[in-house]
Amino acid sequence: MIRISNTMTRTKEDFVPLTSGEVRMYVCGVTVYDYSHIGHARSAMVFDVIRRYLTFRGYRVTFVKNYTDVDDRIIKRANDAGITAREFAERFIAAEREDMASLGVLAPDIDPKATEHVPEMIDLIKCLVAGGHAYPVEGDVYFAISSFPPYGRLSGKNLDDLQAGARVEVDERKRDPRDFVLWKGAKPGEPSWESPWGPGRPGWHIECSAMAMKYLGASFDLHGGGEDLIFPHHECEIAQAEACTGKPFARYWVHNGMVNMGKEKMSKSLGNTLNIREIVKRHSPDTLRLWMLGTHYRNMIEWSEERVEESKRALERLTRLLHDAAAVRDGGAPTSLPAAFAEFRPRFEKAMDDDFNTPQALGVLFDFGRALAEARDRGGSPGAFAAGVDELVHLSRAVGLFGRGAAQDGPPPEVRELLAARGEARARRDFRRGDEIRDEIARLGWLVEDTSAGPRLTPKGR
Repeated sequence: MIRISNTMTRTKEDFVPLTSGEVRMYVCGVTVYDYSHIGHARSAMVFDVIRRYLTFRGYRVTFVKNYTDVDDRIIKRANDAGITAREFAERFIAAEREDMASLGVLAPDIDPKATEHVPEMIDLIKCLVAGGHAYPVEGDVYFAISSFPPYGRLSGKNLDDLQAGARVEVDERKRDPRDFVLWKGAKPGEPSWESPWGPGRPGWHIECSAMAMKYLGASFDLHGGGEDLIFPHHECEIAQAEACTGKPFARYWVHNGMVNMGKEKMSKSLGNTLNIREIVKRHSPDTLRLWMLGTHYRNMIEWSEERVEESKRALERLTRLLHDAAAVRDGGAPTSLPAAFAEFRPRFEKAMDDDFNTPQALGVLFDFGRALAEARDRGGSPGAFAAGVDELVHLSRAVGLFGRGAAQDGPPPEVRELLAARGEARARRDFRRGDEIRDEIARLGWLVEDTSAGPRLTPKGR
């Protein structure tokens, strides 16, 4: 049984989906006004791991992650650049997709854009106005938090202590300074849509409620995002959805910790970001993932080039096993999994079932790796060794490691053929030809390491 720390209840609960065998999951995506940074990567990898592990455990997962493609920052930057907000946003949506692919993060099943779901947002606002939960004021519409007594339960905030201006817009037209905007009346130079309250555009919070319910229903299983979204964004999402439908919105609320640079949270507004497209030039996706998974998803993680380099060296111990197993397969198929290696899957699952405890799960994978290395060095059955490595890869892929590129399958046939030709050249003492072949192999993305046990191939950058 998987257990999840639910932000709503502040307890670790058994995970019981609404529909047996199926998981409907919504994660808040990025506001596309700039390139994604390593903080976005952390959140993306956290929920990629959760999604992958739920699939590994046999669930059919529907994963929705949105794009906020209209807001004040997008509009301002688009106007400064002399292009439309839509053109500006599309540029960074494309960039975000490239960045996520470069990290080995699976694409969502559905990735809705806010601007393509304004009619659904208007319908939700109309429902809230009709039910007395929202009120129009001179072209704007506000949610009346006094009409929804549970407001504040997700964040645990005491509403009486909230002051005007504390992460909510100050507007003297509000009935209560804590009320938040659902619809903003049109302003010159901004994109707008027609509505019953006049032309305008949706507020930030309404978009996720509307899109989540469109694709996952009034109630769904799991809602995720960074811990900085708990208040006010997720608090407002709940109020909007439940005030209209009268049904629980999401059953489990999951939030990841932030990435800090030094002692500060990394954020675009602070100007201390490290863009994904910059960092992947220095570190492989698996190295970054291994570093991130070494800290539990709910905890803060501090960026450290040194720690990432340590993860790279640790990863090399596992990838070497994969390449050694690939060489073994040339001599025959793997056997069934030996009993000596059967203990690692239940240990891995026990760790991951406990609120996706990746640090403990990685410990199991490295214990497995050491056992495989010892079996290899003792000269045991090559087929048994290969079967063990297959199991190691299968477990690793459940958290997104070895899920892309050549590393998981060993070198391609042309590289193996060149390696064999190099061996023949060296046997003839034609070392010049051997060096030329080594360079050809390098151009195909592989490095040749001559060891006492024979040549070993390693992907470049790993």
